[in-house]
Amino acid sequence: MDSAAWTRVLSVHQRIVDNGDKRTDPWLLVYSPVPVALIFLAYLLVVWAGPRLMKHREPFDLKVVLVLYNFAMVGLSAYMFHEFLVTSWLSNYSLLCQPPMQQTHISTFLQMANVCWWFFFSKVIELADTMFFILRKKNNQLTFLHVYHHGTMIFNWWAGIKYVAGGQSFFIGLVNTLVHTVMYSYYGLAALGPHMQKYLWWKRYLTSLQLLQFLLFLLHTGYNLFTECDFPDSMNLVVFGYCVTLIVLFSNFYFQSYLHKRKQK
Repeated sequence: MDSAAWTRVLSVHQRIVDNGDKRTDPWLLVYSPVPVALIFLAYLLVVWAGPRLMKHREPFDLKVVLVLYNFAMVGLSAYMFHEFLVTSWLSNYSLLCQPPMQQTHISTFLQMANVCWWFFFSKVIELADTMFFILRKKNNQLTFLHVYHHGTMIFNWWAGIKYVAGGQSFFIGLVNTLVHTVMYSYYGLAALGPHMQKYLWWKRYLTSLQLLQFLLFLLHTGYNLFTECDFPDSMNLVVFGYCVTLIVLFSNFYFQSYLHKRKQK
C-alpha cells in the first residue's frame, strides 16, 4: 500500500475516532475500531485453523470449565439485565424513543453507558463459545449462523458504545440479557451431564425466544424510522437490517432443527 493510500486510511480512522462520544473514549476497546477489528480477525483465524489443529487430536474434556463458564455468564447476564432495568426505570427512559443523553444528564448517562459497555464486553467474552466447540471437536456447531452472529455482535455494540451509549439501544441490551440469562442457564445445566437431559425438554423454545427478541428489535427500530425521534436513523437502519438477517438465519435453523426433523420422522 503506497503512502497516499495509508494517508486515506489514517484519515478515515481519525474521522471514526473523532466523531464518537468523548465520554466513553477512555473505556477499554472503545476509542478506536482497530482493537475490535483485530479481535474479529483473530476470531476468524481461530475458526479456520482450530478444527484443522484439532483434526488428529482427542477432544478436550471441558465439563468443569463449561459449568463454571456458563453459570458465570448467567450471573453476568442477570447483573446486566438488573442494571438495564433499574437504570431505565429510575431515569424514566422511554421504550419508544430515547435519544442519547446530553451533558446535562451526565450522571444518568454514565450509569446507562456503563452497563452498555459491559454488554459490549460480554460479546467479546462470548467468543469463547466458539473456542469451546473447537476444543471439544463439535465442528457441526460451527455454522455460518454461529460465526456470523458472534463475530458481528462485537462490531454492532462497539458502535453502540462509541456513538450512542445511553440512548434507546438500552432496549436491545435489556431484552438480550434476559434471553441470555435463560440461554446460559440451559447450557450450564446441559454441561452437568447426560442425566440432566430429561429436564431440558425446553431446548427448542430457546430458539423461539431468540426469534421473538429479534422481532421485538425489528418493531422497535422500525417504529423509530418512521417517527420523530432524536436518535440517529443510520443506527436504526443498521439494527433493522441486522435483525432481518438474524430472523432469516434463526428461522432456517429452527426449521431445519425441529420442523424438518419432525416431518422426516
